[in-house]
Amino acid sequence: MKVSLRETQDGDLPIFWEQLTDPQLQYMAAATRKYHYDRAHFDQFWASVRSNPTVLLWTVLADGVVAGYASVGGSPSEREVSYVVGRAYWGRGIASQALAELIRLEETRPLHATAAADNVGSIRVLEKCGFVMTGSGRDFARARGQEIDVVHLKLS
Repeated sequence: MKVSLRETQDGDLPIFWEQLTDPQLQYMAAATRKYHYDRAHFDQFWASVRSNPTVLLWTVLADGVVAGYASVGGSPSEREVSYVVGRAYWGRGIASQALAELIRLEETRPLHATAAADNVGSIRVLEKCGFVMTGSGRDFARARGQEIDVVHLKLS
């Protein structure tokens, strides 16, 4: 499967909404926000992200079809990666290829990431791309309604 990144377009947002409201995806990601549940907040969030010049945002394409998104945001000293690939695309190496391309485009180092400690797939994606675990902690996971263990990773 050919994976590529392109600039996010207005027509991508309904697909992102569908992916982010998937209960299984929410459970795996764990760290959901209000925009995962409310379309008006979703629209506000994406308008803000897309207009922020410090955010590097790309749509992930798998064989030309929107599969998700990948982004980097935050201050220069605390740049953090984020990515979502729809459940229909899990287990095909798409997230790994998309993240590899994203970190090639973002030259700032270090890059940071956080994942639910039980999200083995996401941790594996990050490690394949050179991230190493630097610590752990606890965070409230809205999608699970409880505090969970999280891991922090860094790419130097």
